[in-house]
Amino acid sequence: MLIFIIKRKAKFIYSAFVLLIVFSNGVLADSLVKLLEYPWKRLDYSLVNSSDGIVVLSSGRNRPPGNSKIVEWGDPDRFIAGINLYKANKSNRLIFTGGINPLNPGLPPEGNIYIKEAISMGVPKKDLFTTYSVTNTLQEAKAVKKILNNEISSIQKEIILVTSAFHMKRAKKTFEKEGIIVIPYPVDFRSSKSLSSSLRNPLKWVPSSSSLSRSSFAIREIIGRIIYRAWK
Repeated sequence: MLIFIIKRKAKFIYSAFVLLIVFSNGVLADSLVKLLEYPWKRLDYSLVNSSDGIVVLSSGRNRPPGNSKIVEWGDPDRFIAGINLYKANKSNRLIFTGGINPLNPGLPPEGNIYIKEAISMGVPKKDLFTTYSVTNTLQEAKAVKKILNNEISSIQKEIILVTSAFHMKRAKKTFEKEGIIVIPYPVDFRSSKSLSSSLRNPLKWVPSSSSLSRSSFAIREIIGRIIYRAWK
């Protein structure tokens, strides 16, 4: 559309319209999300080995507090999974990253909010850690590495990494590049269980703003993987 404003050629308007229709399609949005979440599946706590620490990554969704509920601040699936893994004795260290939203600089880091909630749920303060403020996955990995180096004397550090399924591949690669052994624990699955169900749903073929939003976040993650070189 910007090119149309400059060039005044109708083909650019038509191209923008086609792109809008295509990426507003629910079937395409589901396909993109499913691609990003492959090959991860939900895991039972009993199948996860113990580690040096449980690391819960920030979601970057923090918003002004409407109330004290954790859902107002981030991803409840990540937070609850971290708590449950801790209570299942998978580690005596529960580490939250201090994610901040650059567009809302007045808000506290997510890690600070998570720690308060974790204490209210019975987790001892001595077992809780948060990083300094971070804005991306690479910063999270470096900040967590610093905590692990301060807490653990052994050269090899192993963590249970909790993050959304679509984000896990990039996050895992990033932490491994910092020399940390990663046990992935994906959560927050957003794709339908079967793509065929999307194909059979007539509403999925109708363009919608929600599908456009899903396509947009999927494309952002794809760009992130290209930048982080985390496809394989």
